[in-house]
Parts: sequence; structure tokens; C-alpha cells
Amino acid sequence: MKIPKITTFLMFNGEAEEAIKRYTSLFEDSDIITMVKYDDTIPEQAGKVQHSIFTLNGQVFMAIDNMNGTEIEMNPAMSLYVTVKDQFEMDTLYNGLKDGGAILMPKTAMPPQYREFAWVQDKYGVNFQLALPESKK
Repeated sequence: MKIPKITTFLMFNGEAEEAIKRYTSLFEDSDIITMVKYDDTIPEQAGKVQHSIFTLNGQVFMAIDNMNGTEIEMNPAMSLYVTVKDQFEMDTLYNGLKDGGAILMPKTAMPPQYREFAWVQDKYGVNFQLALPESKK
């Protein structure tokens, strides 16, 4: 697998594996390529993600668990913008990502560009903008 020159990299506070599994179950054409975990040399790190490469809808992402002892929060100033293909995908992603998280902007029409648009922060603090374009006539 060729890693793109620029890849979105996510750092979680001990929930990387759970987040990656959730994302790859929600997005089509997604897979966990590698997931290297810490061994039990340092008990606090055992089983946490040292490095992972995964794809969401064919796009490459990387993630780790932050193990420096200081929790670092995600920031809504950075979000993953997702153009969805239909209402089913919009509903699946919206419901799956908001579960345990927060709705930053509820689903709403935004004519003339979007039939539906929403902004959610998932339970891990990652922000997603979901956009369902207007049908082309």
C-alpha cells in the first residue's frame, strides 16, 4: 500500500482501537491495514495502539493512542468533511457518529448546495461535517 504524501493522523487518549473499529464499520470500502499495539513492557501502555493505518472509503488515515500521560483533546477547528452519496449513508453516518458524542449542527437543508448538512462530534472528540448534495436535475 502506498501512503499518500499527506495523510490525516489522529491521536486518541486510549481509545484508538475502538474508534478505528467504529469508523471502519460505518464507512463503506474501509479496512484496518495495520494495528501495532504496545506490549506489556510498560503495563500502562499494554494493548494500546502504538500505530495504525486504516482506510475509510478508500482514503488512508493513521492513528495512535497518546501515551504521554497528558490527555490531549480534539479540536472542532479541524474536522473531516464527508460528502455522502445518499440519504441512507447520511443517516447511517449521522446516527453512528453522534452516538455518545454531540450534535454541533443538526441535520438541515442548505439550498442550493446541500439537501442535508450536519456537523457532529463523535464520542472520541473527532468532528465530522456530513454533506448530502442536492440531486442534479
